Amino acid sequence: MTDTDDAVRLGQMTGPLRRAVLRAVRIAADLPDLPEAQIEVLRVLAAETSLASGELAARLRLARPTTSNLLTTMRRQGLVERERIGEDLRRVVVRPTPHALDLLARYDRASRQVLSTALDSLGADARQAVVAAVHAFEELTTVLDAMSSPVAVERHSAS
Repeated sequence: MTDTDDAVRLGQMTGPLRRAVLRAVRIAADLPDLPEAQIEVLRVLAAETSLASGELAARLRLARPTTSNLLTTMRRQGLVERERIGEDLRRVVVRPTPHALDLLARYDRASRQVLSTALDSLGADARQAVVAAVHAFEELTTVLDAMSSPVAVERHSAS
């Protein structure tokens, strides 16, 4: 098998893996069907307490309109709150609601349990390979993030 075949298989596998994990976790903890993008927003907001929507978009590397649409939907679902900053009505910060933080904590507990159970069901070699691959996936994420950074995108556009 070639490196290209491995890259194709990796690309084809990551989406179904993420979806399978989310499905199993939602079922195990009787969680609502939150899209992965909303979970990512909550993770960032939970770590930062509150952020301006433009800063949130930059952290997630999403377009501002996409982030705005996500936040509007999440506000309607009671997952985030917006608060004005000072006198400028256009400046707001967004923070997760206590309900959202509870959902995120429940998701994390269930995720740990589901993934531990799944890992325990693997053979010893497969389990060891998955655990060893975690660090490699972290490195791969760093490389891919660097490839999609504004500087890298600008360089690619110029060529």
